[in-house]
Amino acid sequence: MSTDPRIALDQLVDALREHLAAAANRRGDDDLRVERAYIAVADAFEVYEDALYTAYEEVTPFELFDDVEDAREDGDDYFDDLEDDEDAEDETDLDGDDLDEEDEEEDEDLDDVELVEDDED
Repeated sequence: MSTDPRIALDQLVDALREHLAAAANRRGDDDLRVERAYIAVADAFEVYEDALYTAYEEVTPFELFDDVEDAREDGDDYFDDLEDDEDAEDETDLDGDDLDEEDEEEDEDLDDVELVEDDED
């Protein structure tokens, strides 16, 4: 089945709009309209990604939640490794090792303020 990626993209956008409308008008935790819209988004995404790959040998940077869970159940630790990498990056940011120039300037400005306050005492 060959689908034009533009048509598949339009269908995906329509499915996303339907999902938004369903979510905005949710009638309880088990609203079937939201569930159907969710499934429609997932299906439309797969059609779009297949069409994109078929036409241009390109993929999106997204993974469907079910695909990630299936990979974990199959013992594929690729997704766990990605989470570990993200955790490591977060820790580095918290330690302050990755301050950019703007952050360093703010720190210097704060040091100056503290010095001025110390001189007044």
